[in-house]
Amino acid sequence: MSTLGGVGDRSELTGLLADPGAYLDHPDPTIRRLAVAGAPPELLPTVARLAVDDPDPGVRREAVEALGTAPLELARPALAHARRDPDPGVVEATATAYGELGDPEAVAWLAEIAAEHPDRLVREAAVAALGAVGDPAGLPVLLRLVATGPPQVRRRCVVALTVFDGPEVDAAIHAAAEDRNPMVREVAEQLLGRR
Repeated sequence: MSTLGGVGDRSELTGLLADPGAYLDHPDPTIRRLAVAGAPPELLPTVARLAVDDPDPGVRREAVEALGTAPLELARPALAHARRDPDPGVVEATATAYGELGDPEAVAWLAEIAAEHPDRLVREAAVAALGAVGDPAGLPVLLRLVATGPPQVRRRCVVALTVFDGPEVDAAIHAAAEDRNPMVREVAEQLLGRR
């Protein structure tokens, strides 16, 4: 049997491309992940189930990412469960999905993990999601983190702040243009040049 990137033979790959739904319960997690990635919108309820109970974190992560395009009513229960996933990649995908959905009900959770999560990539995703949602309730944590967070988080905060207005936002972006980290300074200087 020849393999294509970990996927079984050519007929299995052809079947996966033609009918991803038939492979959502496949025993191989790589194939399930590919099936989730190719699943059409009508399979989103099944994808939401996989986001909650698939044993493989890669499949859960892929499913959570797919929920970023789902209706809020369908996505919210699965994303609420995914917030507590032990895999940081799933939590990162959850933050990103909330940002794509623009869900204002997630702002308090996003602010909490932006400030406190031990994984840097999760914090960055939460900051980006706060900017994508654009809810004023997320502004205080962004203003705090743009000055006190790790460099990658500060850089993300600068970009996230661009969706907000006000003198405190302008002051924070100007201060970021003087940041001790060159990546943060560069982003702030670019933004100030466009404003």
